[in-house]
Amino acid sequence: MQEAEVRRATAAARAIASSLGLAAGDDAIILQNSNKLILRLLPCDVLARVAPVTQQVADLEVDLARRLTGSPVAALDPRVEPRAYEHDDYVVTLWTYYEPVAEEPSPAAYAEALHRLHAGLRVLDVPAQHFTDRAEQARRLLADRDLTPELPDADRELLIRTLASTTRTILERGGPDQLLHGEPHPGNVLTTKNGLVFIDFETCCRGPVEFDLAHAPVDVHGHYPGADREVLRQCRLLVLAMIITWRWDRDDQLPDGRRLGAEWFDQLRADLLTES
Repeated sequence: MQEAEVRRATAAARAIASSLGLAAGDDAIILQNSNKLILRLLPCDVLARVAPVTQQVADLEVDLARRLTGSPVAALDPRVEPRAYEHDDYVVTLWTYYEPVAEEPSPAAYAEALHRLHAGLRVLDVPAQHFTDRAEQARRLLADRDLTPELPDADRELLIRTLASTTRTILERGGPDQLLHGEPHPGNVLTTKNGLVFIDFETCCRGPVEFDLAHAPVDVHGHYPGADREVLRQCRLLVLAMIITWRWDRDDQLPDGRRLGAEWFDQLRADLLTES
């Protein structure tokens, strides 16, 4: 969000918190600013997730948080009704704030938490896109040079081939589809004094568990029980091709995104070379 949007979004979060009886003064700490704004409101010490009405999936995130009892997911703030709130064209959800723990999670702990999350998600019947829909979104970006104007043709063709071949192999060899987090990378995992919790379910989708596992650090894979190594390898290639494509989108606003895209492209080429 740009500065003016940040001010409006912060004001919306404060207004909603105050209307619910939470003390939300002038002290709002920005924890993350991307497609949504993540704030720590003080002195009530609540975490507010704020997104424009047109870009929000707050109802889904609240529904999952309420239903995934016993799973390692961030909790909604217990002091208010668990739902999405609207104010001034923004949707706000209020969550428990977790004091960060400095130590990095071990690969075994990461895998165990993800496995528990998948067990909770497996029994839920929630409408969600398929992982192939996300791959198709990336393919459409690549097919339209106006949307990805700076991507060299050779790189474009490599990404298109990789999206197609990996998707086909995963569908042929993958295990049963289930509800997934969608992007359980380290940025969406909090280390708390009570263990790991997952946040940000806006990319929730259906597919084999290996698709989720492909977002985790490589050293996590060996600790996840029952993962199919070949399906996981294909999922990692697919995820790389997708996130590279997002970075070449003309409207991408990730800070330093183009540099990251170039680094990931080097990794993709190396992985494809190893596979061949």
